[in-house]
Amino acid sequence: MSRLLIVSNRLPVTVHAEQGDVSVVPSAGGLVTALRGPHERHGGLWLGWPGDLERLTEEQRRDVEERLEQLGAVPVHLTSAEVSRYYDGFSNGVLWPLFHYLVEKLHLDARHDWESYRAVNERFADAIVARYRPGDRVWIHDYQLTLVPAMLRRRIPDARIGFFLHIPFPAAEVFRILPWREQVLRGMLGADVVGFHTTSYRYHFVYSAARVLGLDPELETLAYEGRRVRLGAYPVSIDVDEFVRLARDEEVRAEARRIRERAQGRKIVLGVDRLDYTKGIPRRMLAIERFLEREPELRSKVRFIQLAVPTREKVDAYADFRRVVNELVGRINGSYGTLDDVPIHFLHRSMPMADVVALYLAADVMMVTPLRDGMNLVCKEYVASRIDDTGVLVLSEFAGAAAELIEALQVNPHDIDAVASTIQRALVMSPSEQRVRMQALRRRVVTHDAHRWSHCFLNDLERASGAPPAVGSARRREGAPQLNTIASARSAPSLIVMLDYDGTLVPLAAMPELAQPDEELITELRELAARPRTQVHVVSGRPREDLERWLGELPISLHAEHGFFSRAAPGEPWVALRDAALDWKPKVRERLQGFVDRTAGSFIEEKMVSIAWHYRNADPELASQMAREVPAELDEALREHDLELIPGRKVLEARLRGVNKGVIVPRVLATMGPDAVAIALGDDRTDEDLFAALPPTALTIHVGGGESSAAFQLPDPASARRLLRALVA
Repeated sequence: MSRLLIVSNRLPVTVHAEQGDVSVVPSAGGLVTALRGPHERHGGLWLGWPGDLERLTEEQRRDVEERLEQLGAVPVHLTSAEVSRYYDGFSNGVLWPLFHYLVEKLHLDARHDWESYRAVNERFADAIVARYRPGDRVWIHDYQLTLVPAMLRRRIPDARIGFFLHIPFPAAEVFRILPWREQVLRGMLGADVVGFHTTSYRYHFVYSAARVLGLDPELETLAYEGRRVRLGAYPVSIDVDEFVRLARDEEVRAEARRIRERAQGRKIVLGVDRLDYTKGIPRRMLAIERFLEREPELRSKVRFIQLAVPTREKVDAYADFRRVVNELVGRINGSYGTLDDVPIHFLHRSMPMADVVALYLAADVMMVTPLRDGMNLVCKEYVASRIDDTGVLVLSEFAGAAAELIEALQVNPHDIDAVASTIQRALVMSPSEQRVRMQALRRRVVTHDAHRWSHCFLNDLERASGAPPAVGSARRREGAPQLNTIASARSAPSLIVMLDYDGTLVPLAAMPELAQPDEELITELRELAARPRTQVHVVSGRPREDLERWLGELPISLHAEHGFFSRAAPGEPWVALRDAALDWKPKVRERLQGFVDRTAGSFIEEKMVSIAWHYRNADPELASQMAREVPAELDEALREHDLELIPGRKVLEARLRGVNKGVIVPRVLATMGPDAVAIALGDDRTDEDLFAALPPTALTIHVGGGESSAAFQLPDPASARRLLRALVA
């Protein structure tokens, strides 16, 4: 059975050192609870930071290391400076506020923090590699480690890697604010499976990848670097059985009775949150104030309890936030308190889970109103604890849990009037309505618990295929005797190299005119053409004028407009494949112009015997919709004039049927002897015709992502050019 390597910022334990004694105790928290089961069941390792051990003696550190090893925990040690920059500085000073839409709290001048973040992610990747065994599955968690999947992919290409984001993924317009947006996206896409709590977070990720990386916006998988990265929505949950056990515990129930007795008949409205600015505590306090102002007859009948768990105490933004909350609570209690009581009982402390469950049992109403939250497990804990099917859950529509817990009273936490009205509604809700709502909520929480969450994710990861083999590895088309290595190609008696241009030799450009070759590429092609017994052919969809202007002086053959025009050598004339009627072009141009008018950023490229509609620079969502409509719009013209519509990478091209890159293959092969070996590189649908026309002994290579019939895949043009240099070396 394969092992599971769990990787998170913190280990699931806390190290305490008091009076010379060291203890290692299990930690609390949603992520730890959700992953403890998979960690124990799969007999793997858990890698993470063990906390600050710098003050321990060498003997104490050895003791801690031994205890961690017994628990299957692998420490990744960090210095206090690294924690300050990587964790406080970048993870919680940049990514946390950005991903929660709190742009005003974002520290963008964080270059040094970013460098530390990247270095620590490298440290985590190194730790995984050091303990990895073939067949292991690696499950990386959360925003502190977004770069690790790609770093690990580079080191272990065939590893099965999963990544789960436990916080929201913001809308593309917000995410694109991040200066390091491309690095974060590429880091996450190093995984085989990327998981989010909700489909909306997945949607935001897809369109961020489309806008930033130019990927096709597919919702369930993304084609990236020759792989299919699965994107899934896996709502994290809780260990329901543990909360049910605590809710039935007589000591817990007795404590709940004491809380209610101290409330002296008042109904209890409860809030349980980390003292974090994303949790919406100030807005909740203002809503309570508005409720007290509007409902004077209920003031003496309600007690509000807010448990605020300390968090990130050393971060300035959190210290300021605590002061704001304290002042707000003090002002409201000063305005509405009496000699006997105050409306808001504010507790700034941590509590054992048994005491928290006692609060859940005592509360008539649970308020979970974050401004933005990845999931929020408090609401699920409350529901699981209400084994008598009573109580009312007031839930922010901006919590990830709102997508599942639809029977809760959902509110916009920014609208304090609406929240105040919902508090009143919750307090007067009839027992029968409470029961109907809570029973439905409990069914969903019980069914979709933490065990189901991990099971669903790991099942998808188990089916993941890992990275594709690199050129020269053992993957082959079925039944085809092929070359195994580039060394074999170099030793062939003669060589034919057929190369696409855009997306293969140079990266795709925003405009066709901007894709001109650099001097290094010119040198590489010249050296390849000078290799003994070697022919070089550039086979492109570009017009003759572009190829002649950029590559015309090279001693290579050029084939323009997908092989309709060919030129054997410098100075020789361009020869057309056949005569062609062009009376169809005005009609097709007119139809495509309509899509240009409706799709900002798209444009038409007109060639001699084809017309292409490019939409790479358009909004991905709109462009995808328009691209689906083009075939129907052109259907009549295509049939009337015997044309075909060919999809490329963010381009649709109408051209004469039967004109494709494959038509040049017989002519090219005829110029060399029967022992010649052919190598072909291309990046999109138009190159599939070239691959299909080649003999089975040819070495066919697809550059970039997406499906292909080619024998091998390379991730990008830079890799393709390294291969060409290897042929010359």
